[in-house]
Amino acid sequence: MTPKAEQSGVAFDQRVAKFVVRGLSRTPFTPNQVTLFSIFLGLAVAWMYTQGGAMAHAAGALFIVTVWLDHVDGELARATGRTSEFGHYFDHCAAMTNYVAMFVGAGIGARMGFLDWNAIYLGIAAGASIVLIMSIRMYAEGRFGRDAMKQSPKAGFEVEDTLYIVGPVTWLGLMEYFIVLAGIGAPIFLLYVIWDFFRKDRERGRA
Repeated sequence: MTPKAEQSGVAFDQRVAKFVVRGLSRTPFTPNQVTLFSIFLGLAVAWMYTQGGAMAHAAGALFIVTVWLDHVDGELARATGRTSEFGHYFDHCAAMTNYVAMFVGAGIGARMGFLDWNAIYLGIAAGASIVLIMSIRMYAEGRFGRDAMKQSPKAGFEVEDTLYIVGPVTWLGLMEYFIVLAGIGAPIFLLYVIWDFFRKDRERGRA
């Protein structure tokens, strides 16, 4: 595979992470420390969303950093030869924690708008769905193999890159509408993930 072809199969944010890791790999920081930092940052983001106003706007920017850090720890692990099963699943759990915390925090913060307390319920629905979605995918990795669950970037973007819109959505004052879409869309996507799991399981049984 040529370098150009190899680069085309890498998401844009992962390319930035690779560049940053060139310098980060020369520091004492370990991949698991980066992952742990992302959790603290993600929980801080959730709290900031509950406060609303300017704090929520700052949270939107920090959440973008949190999503991006999900690439940094993995790239640092590969660059320093510190890959491990624990690190892989720790990274997975960190991402799940950060996404759930953001939706719940944003739901709490949005309760003062037209959604009232329904914003909290929708945030919890989105968060709970994400827990189940990512847990099923984690289990599926062990059952079917990581290659079977790997999602190749399309035009430089991965599915989870859609979370980067959380920042602009927050700054434009559209978080309440986003919470509605997430609270309805995430459970629907969960149904698809469940269907896809059993589809792969049936195909595996016939193989």
